[in-house]
Amino acid sequence: MKTIVVLSDTHGNRKAIDGIDGVLAECDTIIHLGDTSSDGSYICGKYPDKTVIVNGNCDIPKLGGEEAVIEIENLRIFACHGHTYSVKTTLARLAEKAKKSDCALALYGHTHEAREDVIDGVTLINPGCMTNYGNKSYLYLVVNRDKFTAKNVPVI
Repeated sequence: MKTIVVLSDTHGNRKAIDGIDGVLAECDTIIHLGDTSSDGSYICGKYPDKTVIVNGNCDIPKLGGEEAVIEIENLRIFACHGHTYSVKTTLARLAEKAKKSDCALALYGHTHEAREDVIDGVTLINPGCMTNYGNKSYLYLVVNRDKFTAKNVPVI
C-alpha cells in the first residue's frame, strides 16, 4: 500500500505548502500538477526521491514535464495540469488521453476546483488549489495494488 499527496495551482503559496509538510514527509509520493512548477521544485528540494512535477500554463521557467504517466503498485496514473486538454470546458479529451495511455486514473489541475468524475471507465480527479482563488485543498490518495481511495483534504 502506498500513499500519494497531489497538489496543484499553488501559485507561490509556500506558506500553505509548509503547512502540510508533515503530510508531505510521511507520504510515499508527491505529485505537483503545475502553476507554479517552482513550488514543485521547492517541494522536490525537500523530498527529491519522491516528487513528480508537471508544468502548468503559468510556469516560467518550466521545471517539470508537460505530462507524466506514473505507475504506483499496479495502478497507472496520468498526470497533467489540464490546460492542454481544455478541462475548463470538457473532461472528455483528458479521459480519452488517459485511456489511450492505459491509465485508470487521471489527475489534473487548472480549474482551481476540487472534483472527481468518471468518464468511460477513467476516474478524473482535480485536487483543487492551494491559493485564495478558491477553497484551499489537496488530494490524498491511498493505492493498494490496482485500487485506490481518494480524499480531498481542505487546508485551513
